[in-house]
Amino acid sequence: MKFLRSLLPSLVLLGVTAVEAASSWSFDEAIVSISSKGGAGGAFKDKLSDHVPLSKPVTLGAQDTLKIILTATEDGKAKRPHQAFLLLRDQDTGLETTFPFSLKDTGKGKVDFTQKDLPVQLLHSSRPLRATLLLASFGTSQAFSNHVFNLNVKLDPSVAQPKYEKPLRYGKLAEINHIFKADPKSGPVVISLFFVLAIVATVPILLGTWAYLGANLEHLSKATATAPISHGLFFASIVCMEGIFFLYYYKWNLFKTLPVAGVAGLVAFVSGSKALSEVQSRRLAGER
Repeated sequence: MKFLRSLLPSLVLLGVTAVEAASSWSFDEAIVSISSKGGAGGAFKDKLSDHVPLSKPVTLGAQDTLKIILTATEDGKAKRPHQAFLLLRDQDTGLETTFPFSLKDTGKGKVDFTQKDLPVQLLHSSRPLRATLLLASFGTSQAFSNHVFNLNVKLDPSVAQPKYEKPLRYGKLAEINHIFKADPKSGPVVISLFFVLAIVATVPILLGTWAYLGANLEHLSKATATAPISHGLFFASIVCMEGIFFLYYYKWNLFKTLPVAGVAGLVAFVSGSKALSEVQSRRLAGER
């Protein structure tokens, strides 16, 4: 009696383990086939096992299409898993690619691909690719992951095969020395002198026009005596502005010119208002 009592927990644990071991994903009625374009040559068809891979590699030609159909099962009952993939692995480099199954609610699934769907690295593998079937879902059932066959990719020697291009990797690059454009320079001296002479030639014309219109220079002394600061600053600001334009053309850049021109313009505005007020007072007095 004591022996049976001590053996009972072990039997219960063994039964639970057996139940858990039986609860797993698998497949049934799995067929792998190779069909050639146009239905000529390369035909192959075989049944897959859930525990023993095929004894001979499956050959995939350049014009062939590999197709696998199966029925996924959980505890021997047909059921749709959450994940179902065919994984192809390069046995030398370890590079992998996966092809997902299209599944129905009944658990029936299908996957097919050609050489064009394979990565370039796997096309040039020196050994057959290892094909593994993966089935898994939510819950406590154990996932299925077994080697089912080897895939031999047979390339067409008469067709140029794509070459592997090394991907762009971010990292330290060679130092870049920036060459900036030289600062803009003044125009040719000949053109500058031409426009200067053209402007100077208009001065006599301007003075003659003032004389023709009746400009009265006799009021100059009276204006400077009445408002010497306003008239002096206004005239000086005009001359200063011309000098600023010359420096901008000859040497200065825009960042040096704008602040100085702003100050000169403000002085010209304030002093010019005062000077015009003085001129208006003489006009109202009938002196002009």
